[in-house]
Amino acid sequence: MGNLKSLNLQIKTELMFSKSDFGKPISEELSTILRRNLNKNNIADIAARSSISFSTIRDVVYRTNSLTKANSVAVALLIHAAFENSIARKLQSAGDIMFLDKLLKI
Repeated sequence: MGNLKSLNLQIKTELMFSKSDFGKPISEELSTILRRNLNKNNIADIAARSSISFSTIRDVVYRTNSLTKANSVAVALLIHAAFENSIARKLQSAGDIMFLDKLLKI
């Protein structure tokens, strides 16, 4: 699986978010998932790529700032990065389980 830097993603925020999503914080569930699967480097990279400030993106993730049409592109990129990171973590965990299982069977 590649990383976000090498992909030329076409973000279709109109499919991810409805008009009713704008003007209020993202859901608690999305906030929790993004915080669990992203780090400050992910946010910094997406800030640079989307021309949305790091602090604005952070505030949207932590629900102290509302989702807007302008910052929705950054949030969509965060969702892609979190998805990619969660898959990578799952694969790493599966490998760790196999390694540890072998050690426990000795």
